Amino acid sequence: MLNWQRYSTSWQAPDSIAARPRIEVEMWMKMALDRVLALAALLVLAPLLLLCAVGIMCVSPGPVLFSQMRVGYQGLPFRIFKFRTMHASNSLAGDEMARMFWLGRLLRHLSIDELPQLLNVLRGEMSLVGPRPHMVGQRVEGQLFEEAVLQYSRRHQVMPGMTGLAQISGCRGPAVTRAQIARRVALDLQYVDRWSLKLDLLIIARTICFGFLGAPVS
Repeated sequence: MLNWQRYSTSWQAPDSIAARPRIEVEMWMKMALDRVLALAALLVLAPLLLLCAVGIMCVSPGPVLFSQMRVGYQGLPFRIFKFRTMHASNSLAGDEMARMFWLGRLLRHLSIDELPQLLNVLRGEMSLVGPRPHMVGQRVEGQLFEEAVLQYSRRHQVMPGMTGLAQISGCRGPAVTRAQIARRVALDLQYVDRWSLKLDLLIIARTICFGFLGAPVS
């Protein structure tokens, strides 16, 4: 079994990716790997994706996909895709969990609702691995994320990802305190500074093996 905690604390890169010119060959390889793996995943998972789509339509009238504006590479906004997990009607009272239908709760718990983001990867808006994209204008304890956490904007120096170092390190689900978002940003910046294809492959492997356990991805 991969000893991820040992790897993540002991691995050191000679330079920061933010402080040196990116190695163009490796970056092209990352983009190619993203698209090849995303396309392969869509083909392999097509029956599951179709089953989820049909299930959502049967359980809750409305669109199958949910889209939301997120902050992406270089701080530019883009529209992220997910399977819809809540009732489409805004007239329903209650908090997010109360509005979620039973199939939506299952999809959210297993992080299957995130799989449509493979389309974002094919569109070049996301990578398989990178810092998770946050909502535009997201706040914690009354402050914008970029105001609450030092060097927050540095996480936008790389493409946002479906999974990342923070997620496989246990930082999953909503961040409701400044300490929680600071921890995630610290891990995101470790990824930015230590990026390599080897690191990406290790994160992908970790996500495939253990990514559907625990809290849902935010």
